[in-house]
Amino acid sequence: MGDAAAALLMGGSAVLGALVGSFLNVVIHRVPAGMSVVRPPSACPGCGDRIRPYDNIPVLSWMILRGRCRDCGESISVRYPIVEAVTALAFFSITGWMLSPLSPAGDIVTAAGSVGLLAGGLLLAAHLWLGAASIALTAIDLETHRLPNAIVYPGYVVAAAGLGVPALLAGDLERLGIAAAGAGILFAAYLIMWLAWPGGMGMGDVKLAGVLGAFLGFAGWGALAVGAFAAFVLGGLVSIALLLAKRVSRKGGIPFGPWMIAGAWVGLVLGASIAAAYLSLFGIAQV
Repeated sequence: MGDAAAALLMGGSAVLGALVGSFLNVVIHRVPAGMSVVRPPSACPGCGDRIRPYDNIPVLSWMILRGRCRDCGESISVRYPIVEAVTALAFFSITGWMLSPLSPAGDIVTAAGSVGLLAGGLLLAAHLWLGAASIALTAIDLETHRLPNAIVYPGYVVAAAGLGVPALLAGDLERLGIAAAGAGILFAAYLIMWLAWPGGMGMGDVKLAGVLGAFLGFAGWGALAVGAFAAFVLGGLVSIALLLAKRVSRKGGIPFGPWMIAGAWVGLVLGASIAAAYLSLFGIAQV
């Protein structure tokens, strides 16, 4: 793909991300409450008036309205434009990464030959879904200490279609097997921790682990190992900082989902390089 085409695709992904971010705001608010994300249409919580289409432009509308409802002046949380901007940036970055030689997509697309476009499109869509789900789940878990099934369960379908089909198109059964193993290993590991440490690990974490394990496994053993380990490093460091600052107690209060997600992205983007550097210390070449 040429530089101009890549730039166009990344720009289009950013615009798509802003629109998806607007929808994620609805998801973050309604899914934990068990509400439909489709009906009723978005409305001001103060006066109940529906949000006009021209007042629903991601980021821009909030800035024009100065963070207030056009009709009643009710304050609109700054979370809304932040989620939209972060999602736009995430989609832009993920697309750029997927187009780079460092992504897990390059050899699959090349090997897929005439169906490379389909394979690449599915892989990109799967990772963009993971990016959007990461933002929604992080926001929800930080606020409610829950990882809703309505977001986690579709991840298994996304992984099967967005990772499995491209691997099959390329005839890369080894990568498909590692992805399945990654899902099984992380799911089993978190299930054991959930059984051994009641209250310390939520069942939502267990379910999410299988999804993250599939994506990490697809990227390789190095990504899987680093991603799994990074979750505990990041979670541990943040927990220690919060305990020292007396923001939480030792009995809990720190959701682990966000650190699982952050660790998974560290594994996906940097896992292969980190694993190779670590193994090289012992004179071992990564397979």
